[in-house]
Amino acid sequence: MLVIPLLVLVSLLDPVRPRARCSAGQTCDPRQRRDAGGRGGVYEHLGGAPRRRKLYCATKYHLQIHPNGKIDGTLEEHNPLSIMEITAVEVGVVAIKGLFSGRYLAMNEKGRLYASEEFNKECEFVERILELGYNTYASRYHSTELPQPAGGGSKRRASTQKLWYVSINGKGRPRRGFKTRSTDKASLFLPRLLGNKDHEMVRRSGPPGNSIRPSRSFYFIGINDPMLSCDNF
Repeated sequence: MLVIPLLVLVSLLDPVRPRARCSAGQTCDPRQRRDAGGRGGVYEHLGGAPRRRKLYCATKYHLQIHPNGKIDGTLEEHNPLSIMEITAVEVGVVAIKGLFSGRYLAMNEKGRLYASEEFNKECEFVERILELGYNTYASRYHSTELPQPAGGGSKRRASTQKLWYVSINGKGRPRRGFKTRSTDKASLFLPRLLGNKDHEMVRRSGPPGNSIRPSRSFYFIGINDPMLSCDNF
């Protein structure tokens, strides 16, 4: 009989802490994090602070995202369009955003890479860490469904999908996802830390996310060549 009075007394001594309320029409997401650098922005759809990296492909090109939506590679060591923010969506899944273009790397149902202004499911990539520090990035939602083997159960279902990888070929052009393999050099990327020149470039160029005007050296390597468009592959 003494149990009930004791429970009432404990509840009075230990009041429930008030929870943060969401305004009308707002979705509460416990995974919300402030972005890196304490700028006060919030990635409402992502689960952690972004890492700033440059993705160096084994074909000697840095992946870059243009403000006009184009995806390609550059041989330049210090190119502002190649600075990325890599943010974890969940364990093993990341979103890749161009720091200066403000666009997300994405892959559509035809295997073409493009830069999306808004985050969507095509912007999610499965990140795998391989030997020698190289990573692969495969589309989470698009892949090739292979025929099921005779008598194959649910345990074999994972092996019947051919993943589509982010890939930059030896000419700095993106490859269609269904033409890629995880063992191809074009699909291997080394996440590089930013150097002193990169940090200086970020500091001089103003707030992250602002689009920038390419320098003349960008035109030299053919970035504005319409033949580099993903639509031609």
